[in-house]
Amino acid sequence: MSDTKNPLVMHVITGLGAGGAESMLTAIALAKKDQGAAPIIVSLTPGGPNAVRLTEAGVPVHELNFQRRPLSGLWALARLIRQARPDVIQGWMYHANLAASAAVWLAGARRRTRVYWGIRCSDMDVSDYGRMLRLVIRLGARFSRSPDAIIANSVAGVDAHRKLGYRPRYFLLFDNGVDTQRFQPDQNDRTEVRAELGLNPEDFVVAVAARYDPMKDFPTLLSALKKTPSTRTIIMGADTDKALPPMPQVKALGRRNDVPRLLRAADILVSTSAYGEGFSNAIVEAMASGLPVVATDVGDARLIVGETGHIVPPRDPDALADAIENLRTADVESLGVAARARVAELYSLDRAVKNFDILHRTGPDAAELRDSRRDGPQGDAEGH
Repeated sequence: MSDTKNPLVMHVITGLGAGGAESMLTAIALAKKDQGAAPIIVSLTPGGPNAVRLTEAGVPVHELNFQRRPLSGLWALARLIRQARPDVIQGWMYHANLAASAAVWLAGARRRTRVYWGIRCSDMDVSDYGRMLRLVIRLGARFSRSPDAIIANSVAGVDAHRKLGYRPRYFLLFDNGVDTQRFQPDQNDRTEVRAELGLNPEDFVVAVAARYDPMKDFPTLLSALKKTPSTRTIIMGADTDKALPPMPQVKALGRRNDVPRLLRAADILVSTSAYGEGFSNAIVEAMASGLPVVATDVGDARLIVGETGHIVPPRDPDALADAIENLRTADVESLGVAARARVAELYSLDRAVKNFDILHRTGPDAAELRDSRRDGPQGDAEGH
């Protein structure tokens, strides 16, 4: 077993695609590697751009095949735990949380290994997804006291899961963090990307960073954009290039690996999630890039944006269009400076890494985590 100053941490995640949880885990793992303490990463499903990023950076990634062979995948995870003997197992998202807890018991390692779950969403509309997700969420509630603590990345996520019956020993709130060196303004990139995409220097450019998914509510976005014909929009996200109908002022680029560079070409970012969002990485990444944000009032968007952008009701194209037009005539440069300063103060990657470090080294009752607690020991309310 490692010493308490540098515990060996195994992160277990459902997959390593381009989503928010995957990107957050990747950023934390790369930061820890730079500190000389690279964790072990286990993905329940193979592939994904973040798997490539981690592997190229020298962070060990073990890819399993839960999708096709869940039982053999569970035994493979248990074998990895027995071999690596991690001090801490950190789960990310519903399926991985359950798999981590089951595998650590199968490995006979529960007494010596602390287990934490990670919840990355808020009030999901499960009717848009399969029955398996509903089952996994219910099982998570049923076994929510099995981990040593559950970490949520949003106030909205804590509230939503308490309503679903989640009653962990501790509920901790760790905001996401963003690398403000990776996401920052750059005038040269702004000029080059606009030229590459056929955008004029004087165009008012809206950025959207979201995969094609029911929760992202592209119908509302497209309806609002029809009401703002003087804007130009670039959309970055898996399958958006295939699934979205063509519109003259919209460039749907599909999944991109150069999101920081593309954001620099925009004037604002728009986020139109209808539900389920906890703490949106897209919002803080855009703010760190110096962009004001228009976001729907879902998850913790209102807390994140503060006074540096606009919050509108979900599924309201008229309100969304009005907010976009408002920013088109506003001093977006000053708002963008304020947005970046807000992220640097409240949502830095260093802060997120520090929170996980304290938890993994010391445990959920660490004095330094007192402000992060949504529940005290044994589920007694504390500051909620």
